[in-house]
Amino acid sequence: MAPQHRRTRSGRLAVVAASVVATTALASGPGFAAGAGVARVADPPAPAPAATPVPVIPALPERPRVTPPPLPAPAWPGKHAPAFGAYLDYGPSGVARMLDLSRWLGGAELRVGHTYLPGDRWSNIEGAPGFLDAWARWRTGRDDRMFVLNVPMLERNEEHVSDAEVRLMLRQGAAGRFDHHFRALAERLVRLKVPDTVIVLGWEMNGTTYTHRCGPDPEAWKTYWNRIVTTMRAVPGQKFRFDFAPSRGRDAVPWTQCYPGDDSVDIVGMDSYDQPSGVTFDEQVNEPYGLQAQVDFAEAHGKPVSYPEWGLFRNGDNAEYMRRMLAWMNEHKPLYNTLTDYCPHGVWQCPDNPRAAEIYRSLLSGTITAPTEPVEPTVPAGPTSPPKCSPLDLGDWVEYWLGGKLCLRFDWWAPNR
Repeated sequence: MAPQHRRTRSGRLAVVAASVVATTALASGPGFAAGAGVARVADPPAPAPAATPVPVIPALPERPRVTPPPLPAPAWPGKHAPAFGAYLDYGPSGVARMLDLSRWLGGAELRVGHTYLPGDRWSNIEGAPGFLDAWARWRTGRDDRMFVLNVPMLERNEEHVSDAEVRLMLRQGAAGRFDHHFRALAERLVRLKVPDTVIVLGWEMNGTTYTHRCGPDPEAWKTYWNRIVTTMRAVPGQKFRFDFAPSRGRDAVPWTQCYPGDDSVDIVGMDSYDQPSGVTFDEQVNEPYGLQAQVDFAEAHGKPVSYPEWGLFRNGDNAEYMRRMLAWMNEHKPLYNTLTDYCPHGVWQCPDNPRAAEIYRSLLSGTITAPTEPVEPTVPAGPTSPPKCSPLDLGDWVEYWLGGKLCLRFDWWAPNR
């Protein structure tokens, strides 16, 4: 995969770093821009019904009443499945926007909160005082929530540091020079009562964007990763899970060359955007080091998968990508997934992707994730397929809870609607 998809977000963490001292003020500042390319209003309302018609559920043929199939085992402790969320902003505004996004989704519960530590300096990688407080309060509000935190492995993380300097710093890290920073972060998370945080450590290490990239010295990188994990796990009270999350495809180096070993990895993640231009979803699945390779690798190593970052990109408002990616996750049951929701990747905070937004919203709006008693859907009389409508193949699990197949009307985007 071309290592360019971070360019639109490059500078987001720089904004984080410049503003981290003002996180308290941000809590009351809903007009803050979440990152490059984000035009954010104070309280994004749900689109008017005329702009986002509800997909038509076709009539089902009459059939005898049967006992519904059991739900698959939840991917995370608790009664709810699946765990999903979105990256909406790095600070308190991101926490507040989760409620707004849930409303847009008809009340669907976002059980995953996701943010990033700024990587400009070590003091911020340790978790600056006050920066993580709002996220910790959200996480502890319910037992079944999950807090996902991307943690840089080196400072000056988006400053285009040379390979030679990266190699030197990776070797210093492998020798223990930076252990105290990660011990401080672990202690802060435990004090905030979020000891079960999912740590996405050194994400997209197979690319070229970040200083914590693996390519300049894979062996030193792996040793350094293991040292960080060992340091954080040594803090009393911790229950961290560590997510190894490369970008999809080969990128600068094969991500398998960076894998630090089963003892220090709990989750095999992947950041997967709709790119390069013209590449189909099937090609994203089957390319070397692509989605299928991730699933196979995780299975071989006894690990769950995750998708910390995913969304639209080079192919624009690609409804097919959105449908297929959601179906892929329905099939492979990741531990969690978080859509990157700002332009050009997102659907709620980005007005550029109305067709993909309709797919995302239709499939997740009001989805029942844990009913007390399975209820057989009422089967109305009528034709099995309405006119001007294309049934969506979502998989048995989703279709069971929706009560049948969803049907996407061909004319929903017409100018007069």
